[in-house]
Amino acid sequence: MRALMAGLILGAVMVAAVAWDALRAVRSPLEPPTTPTVLMLAPGTGWHALVAQLERDGWLSHPRDALYLRAYGRMLPESRTMKAGEYRIREPLSPRALLDLLISGDVIEYALTLIEGWRLRDALAAIRGHEAVAQSLPQDDAAAMARIAEVLDIDAGSPEGWLLPETYHFPRGTSDVELLKRAHTAMRGALEEAWAARRDELPLADPYELLIMASIVEKETGAPEERGRVAGVFTRRLERGMRLQTDPTVLYGRDPARSGRLLRRDLTTDTPYNTYTRHGLPPTPICLPGRASLHAAAQPADGSALYFVSRNDGTHKFSDTLAEHNRAVDRFQRGLP
Repeated sequence: MRALMAGLILGAVMVAAVAWDALRAVRSPLEPPTTPTVLMLAPGTGWHALVAQLERDGWLSHPRDALYLRAYGRMLPESRTMKAGEYRIREPLSPRALLDLLISGDVIEYALTLIEGWRLRDALAAIRGHEAVAQSLPQDDAAAMARIAEVLDIDAGSPEGWLLPETYHFPRGTSDVELLKRAHTAMRGALEEAWAARRDELPLADPYELLIMASIVEKETGAPEERGRVAGVFTRRLERGMRLQTDPTVLYGRDPARSGRLLRRDLTTDTPYNTYTRHGLPPTPICLPGRASLHAAAQPADGSALYFVSRNDGTHKFSDTLAEHNRAVDRFQRGLP
């Protein structure tokens, strides 16, 4: 009888010791090898796999803690709702606090900025060069452009211009296609907004022509206060049947093997983008226009100017007549008095 009682007492003590040890394991902070540190939770990782990852990476103080934590996770249905991603761990966390963090989805986010005036190829290069983006597009530029047009469902002949220049935040592992879709959706929204607020009797047939006009405005001036005036010049030229005669379109349509400044032969070589030899808008946008250029194209400033020339300081001299414009060219481009 005494032996039985002794055995029962010993068993109870052992159970209590195990329970106490398990309680210690689930209440004590997990100790990452260094803090702060980054915990990467891969897609599809469950609680048991996470515990194995923590054990492998040296987060657990005792070998038996993995057993306790696996059992602990089985008692918590919410452990099945963890969200994949990178998490910044700034201090040791209890298992419960770690689980709460992984459920929250408060992952580390990265930023990618698309710049106003970039061509689509520039945006693609930035996406390809970002270390947190999962790459899926073909490496060949022509094949990549065709794939972009396909995934964005663009039937305008070219995906140029269809991304809104902004800063986009995203977690590691976001695909290049996901980013492109976000920027494209943002551009469609901004373009619809600008088109809905357009000036009456604007000489543009549809939102796509507005996008083309905005891309020209974007490339013609970096001075925010001039966008509306530049748009006004091109709008009046369209209304009067004049050629736009804008250098950025010629540059866009020039032989890609050529580089450097425009030459006289560039202005006389006919291409679909040469607005010196052809009337109307070019067939596609020539860059990614920002919201301000979309607004300017939709609501060009009133005025009578039909010409402008660079002052070589980021601004332009606007003129109403060709004679006045030629004098401005002599002064600002040729250095004549």
